Amino acid sequence: MNGNWYAIIIVFAVLLIYTIIRTIRQSRYLKVLDEQEFRQNYRKAQLIDVREPQEFKNGHILGARNIPATQMKQRLVEIRPDKPVYLYCQGGTRSARAAQLLHKKGYKHIYQLKGGFKKWTGKVK
Repeated sequence: MNGNWYAIIIVFAVLLIYTIIRTIRQSRYLKVLDEQEFRQNYRKAQLIDVREPQEFKNGHILGARNIPATQMKQRLVEIRPDKPVYLYCQGGTRSARAAQLLHKKGYKHIYQLKGGFKKWTGKVK
C-alpha cells in the first residue's frame, strides 16, 4: 500500500469518528420521533417547519409555523423555551441544525420528525 491509501483511510476514519461523536451528543438533547410518536403530542407543542418559505407554501403539516433554519437565530423570540418544540424540514438535516441552535440557547424539550416532511402521511395544508 502506498501513502495515498493510508491518507484516505485516516481521513475516512476521522470522518466516521466525528459522525459517531456528533450523533451521540445530539441524542442527548434531540429526540427523533417516528410519525406515530410525532402525531401524539405535536398539537400540544410548538410545531415549527424550518424549511424555506417557498417550500412551506407548497405544503406543510397542518398547524405548523414557518421559521426557516436560516432565520432561526434572529427569530428565537417567537419560540417559547418553556414548551416542547417539534421541528421538521424536508429530510432531517435542517431541523437537526435548528435543534442544535435551540439547545445552545437553553431549550430543553426538542423533538424532530424522523424522515422529515417527505415521509409525512398525515394532514397537510
